[in-house]
Amino acid sequence: MEIPHRPGGLLARILGRERSLLAVDLEAKQGELREAVGGSRLLVIGAAGSIGSAFVRQVVAFRPRALHLVDPSENNLVELVRELRSDRVELPEDFRSVAVALGSLEFDHFLASEPAYDRIVNLAAMKHVRSERDPFSLMRLLMTNVVFLDDLLRAVARYPQTAVFSVSSDKAVNPASLMGASKALMERLLLVHSGVTRCATTRFANVAFSDGSLLHGFGQRLAKGQPLAAPTDVRRYFISAEEAGQMCLLAVFLGANRDIFVPRPVEGLSLKPLAEVAELFLRAHGFSPILCDSEAEARAIAAEPGFRERGGWPCCFTPSDTTGEKPYEEFVGATERVDYGRFAHVGVIAGEERLDPMPVRQALAAILRVRQGEAWSITALAAALSLAVPELSHRPLGRDLDRKM
Repeated sequence: MEIPHRPGGLLARILGRERSLLAVDLEAKQGELREAVGGSRLLVIGAAGSIGSAFVRQVVAFRPRALHLVDPSENNLVELVRELRSDRVELPEDFRSVAVALGSLEFDHFLASEPAYDRIVNLAAMKHVRSERDPFSLMRLLMTNVVFLDDLLRAVARYPQTAVFSVSSDKAVNPASLMGASKALMERLLLVHSGVTRCATTRFANVAFSDGSLLHGFGQRLAKGQPLAAPTDVRRYFISAEEAGQMCLLAVFLGANRDIFVPRPVEGLSLKPLAEVAELFLRAHGFSPILCDSEAEARAIAAEPGFRERGGWPCCFTPSDTTGEKPYEEFVGATERVDYGRFAHVGVIAGEERLDPMPVRQALAAILRVRQGEAWSITALAAALSLAVPELSHRPLGRDLDRKM
């Protein structure tokens, strides 16, 4: 369910702004972006996801010489290509889409078959805290978010002209989840490789209505006549997919080695309670929330014939009681210093130049040892992450989001 970012639209009401947060910076940096993007060879990994496709829509306007899109989702990749071919933008002559996954043998052969890229943009990621509910999903998350990126950085190290960007998350700051810790480890992995390959990243907020997000789920529940559920004590920042793509565009082409781009706290970017966002969503669709005391009560109301016509919608809003959820997210750690002078609405953190690579290498080796063993456990993988991310505050509560509506 894609919500257009238009004045007065639902997305604008949820975001609290009718213009892109990055509009001023994009206008000011048009010339620099055209010079940096124009004539470049560009590979986008995870190109068909919500953020990847938003980035691709942004970058084609600046006329790269080559644009190659990689994503394992064949259907989403086909739709993105159809959209681009049907739009009024001019695609480069060297334009390709390849339906393979980062970390696969097929991807490795594809990368080896191509001349060096100027920029590789990695937007492939597993982003859900619920993926740490079992060691099998968690292992896939760690391989996707960290180990396969390490393999990629090793492969491109022989090309001095290639710069690599890999997307991070606000959950990487003071992580309470293993997903967040994987992104913190990813940032440190980039710093380890930055002595050979120019690397940059960006942290940003929840992307409203991106595939699999809570707001996307609200749209699905409405379409299927099912109750809405949200925590009462969790607040999040929200940006649009368009803004996420724009922030990646700035970081990929205007970021220096080791830069971490973050949104600048400004009017229109504030923490919003998720239960309030759910109520705003319902009212925008003409419904009033019916506050229920239990999931069973909410499901019973949704099962009543003609409940839509009465103008109310069942909701179950309860305190968060699942592993890995933080009450709020952060963009900047306590010891990090942010430069707000380079952009109007973006801050830039300069990553450490002399990060000790040993903890990162130890964490990667520990993850792979678990993978090669017969008995996988969340405890062992959490311990591996803690080798490089000692600030991880992970409290297993014995309850995950799959156990809730």
